[in-house]
Amino acid sequence: MCNCYQLIKIQLCNFANFMSFSWLQIGLTEDSIVEISDMVIKTAKFIVSNTDYNKCPETKLPEYAFIGRSNVGKSSLINMLTDHGKLAKISSRPGKTQLINHFLINEDWYLVDLPGYGYAKVSKDSRASWQVMIKDYLLNRNNLFNVFVLIDSRHEPQKIDVEFIQWLGENEIPLSLIFTKSDKLSLNKVNSNISKFKKVLKQNWAELPEMFVTSSVAKSGKESLLDYIDEINNNA
Repeated sequence: MCNCYQLIKIQLCNFANFMSFSWLQIGLTEDSIVEISDMVIKTAKFIVSNTDYNKCPETKLPEYAFIGRSNVGKSSLINMLTDHGKLAKISSRPGKTQLINHFLINEDWYLVDLPGYGYAKVSKDSRASWQVMIKDYLLNRNNLFNVFVLIDSRHEPQKIDVEFIQWLGENEIPLSLIFTKSDKLSLNKVNSNISKFKKVLKQNWAELPEMFVTSSVAKSGKESLLDYIDEINNNA
């Protein structure tokens, strides 16, 4: 992986700073808070979809992959981040994303939309194919700077999420967690579910990954995420 240990070090330093703030201080409140980000998304365009990491764009630009369980709100989050309402296709049918999708942001970095995991209403062959495709991409894409794992904040820790995060850590793939749909619950319930998730991770993690709390409806957490990407780009 590109600058893997350097990126992990950056993540751990950011996490130490993160832990000194409460959720309220990072913008998670009952009402939407206006945040200011140094990064402005001026252009976001679709480049290519495929099933083989070898066919991904030949580039040295940094890539940031987004992945999560089906129906976690990934497409809505991507559209919210980029200010493009139809960049990523939103469907009422979970499991619609079935390819590796590359979007070029500001001609400067790639946002990669990966298929969701954990969707039961597809054939075993399809699930196996997705798993191989995702695994090959994550293990072999040299310019992959960070994987954002999306977690539905409405639920307590799910085994499939924990196991996937553990796999990323074991393979030294830089990662961060994004808790989505925070507008669907009270602030106390969101914080409670996140605390439970952190408790589960601490059973195997000495230091936890960077964490973000978002709502595509309230448009919260966008600036924090973009600033984090900007920081990694600047330190690469």
